[in-house]
Amino acid sequence: MSESHLTELSFSSLHLPESLQKGLADATFERCTPIQAQTLPQALAGLDIAGQAQTGTGKTAAFLVAMYARLLREPPPVSRTLNAPRALIIAPTRELAVQIHRDAEVLGSHTGLSLGLAFGGVDYEKQRYQLEQGVDVLMGTPGRIIDFVKQRVIDLRSVQVLVLDEADRMFDLGFIADIRYLLRRLPPPDQRLNMLFSATLSQRVLELAYEHMNDPTLVRIEPDKMTVDRVRQVIYYPSMDEKPRLLVGLLKQMDPRRSMVFVNTRRAAEDIEGLLRANDINAEAISGDVPQRKRLRMLRDFHEGTLAVLIGTDVASRGLHIPDVSHVFNYDLPQDPEDYVHRIGRTARAGAEGDAISFGCENYVMSMPDIEAYIGRKLPVAAVPVETLPEITIPRSRPRPRFGDKHGGNGGRGGGARGGGGGGRGRPRQQHHDRPKASTSAPSDNRPAPPKEPAANASGGEEQQKRRRRRRRGGGKPADSSAPTTPQGE
Repeated sequence: MSESHLTELSFSSLHLPESLQKGLADATFERCTPIQAQTLPQALAGLDIAGQAQTGTGKTAAFLVAMYARLLREPPPVSRTLNAPRALIIAPTRELAVQIHRDAEVLGSHTGLSLGLAFGGVDYEKQRYQLEQGVDVLMGTPGRIIDFVKQRVIDLRSVQVLVLDEADRMFDLGFIADIRYLLRRLPPPDQRLNMLFSATLSQRVLELAYEHMNDPTLVRIEPDKMTVDRVRQVIYYPSMDEKPRLLVGLLKQMDPRRSMVFVNTRRAAEDIEGLLRANDINAEAISGDVPQRKRLRMLRDFHEGTLAVLIGTDVASRGLHIPDVSHVFNYDLPQDPEDYVHRIGRTARAGAEGDAISFGCENYVMSMPDIEAYIGRKLPVAAVPVETLPEITIPRSRPRPRFGDKHGGNGGRGGGARGGGGGGRGRPRQQHHDRPKASTSAPSDNRPAPPKEPAANASGGEEQQKRRRRRRRGGGKPADSSAPTTPQGE
């Protein structure tokens, strides 16, 4: 944490429980960040908090310290059952829930309070077993928590502390109905400590706060767009042919140990992964259809520095707290100015500095005026070094899905490796324009020629033709008007 980003308020002056102070010492936390300094004294006094703060400013530690202090100072409810957590922390994404759990393990390592995780994609039975044995603090995503509630794996009637993290993201992902379902199953708001954090305290977020919290105190830290002051920003205007070469060239020139590349579509993320890996740059794309175990492994490798480049869409730009991201590349300019700020906010975190490089290509450059108006400045323009752009290896692209066919045909996902979009492993289905043209010997009145009889491909068809020839020659058995005209079985 940068010294310039800290306040004069120390954690030792907050008179926290001794076991919690030991956890803060393990995390080397001495002085509070602005969001901690403005929320902790009030939360420790029992007041509900609705805070505006971005990820990376210390808000996770703010609500964890307040939560642990409350649980350590107050006894559990008398009616509490084994499977009833005392604190509930709801996050919009699995990655954010895992990060909160990691921070909670450090800060609460001396408290004796047990932690549990509940999120989709992996470890259903493992999570279920752990929750049935009982946890003090439950962290997770709305869908999996609701699943366990409906199956009576957990009981929320003993919750003493509620935390909603990234509340605005809950709205973006359509989780608000799920959130309200869970909040209605908690004790009344005046019987618990409630903390809500959001990048923006919009009207819809405030409505949620006032509906399910006990007259919360509003705390606003500097808006997201002010964080751009600590980011060195630049924009290039490459042609579409120069764009991939410029990305590869800049990555190799800067040799960043931990960079993020943002694109606007999942398919583009996969293409950029192939491009960078083909040019000896260790990169992986994170998206919603990546298996959960692989997603967690990617984030762990990126966090540890063994994965150099993480590629993602705007879904990956929110809720990820990864320290020391050196560079952010906007390979595609976002179409929403707020997304630009969220993206470049992955670097220059907690008072540090970072670099944000944007590409203003012909597909997305129309977003630039809105972005500059939102951040209140013009981005410095850098010339594309055309003469020094490297020669790159372009990977063989996978066949694109046909129009109107979501997965590129009936035979396989994306059309298969060789089918070109339509038959899985087999040959592609013949398009109308591939059909043979009509014979030039058609009748002069342009009437279509009569269709030919289908060729006999089976023994049954050959037998049918033999019977027809015998009837024309007058041979064979005499016709029986009562018998079917078609041989039996055809």
